[in-house]
Amino acid sequence: MENLEKDKYKRAKKRVEEMKGFYIHLSIYLVINTFILLNIYLHSDHFWQWPHFITLFAWGIGLTMHGAKVFGFSLIFGKNWEERQIQKYIDKDKKDADKYV
Repeated sequence: MENLEKDKYKRAKKRVEEMKGFYIHLSIYLVINTFILLNIYLHSDHFWQWPHFITLFAWGIGLTMHGAKVFGFSLIFGKNWEERQIQKYIDKDKKDADKYV
């Protein structure tokens, strides 16, 4: 029973670390892109041009993917897909082990 509690704690700690990593990533994204866009706005006559927003857009895609991974959102596999697959293989291993007992 103690091992089960340790496993729960490890999973929860890993989850919190993943969320912390995402929020740090988001903070850096906001600070850096604000600086870049403010700099372009103050020093350019033509602010609304696509090249000025490439960093914002490309990094935003990466940030979105990071957030999707951390918070479990996936358009391809759906919510809880990974957990279902893990459970499927655990059940299969249990069945296979029962054959030999």
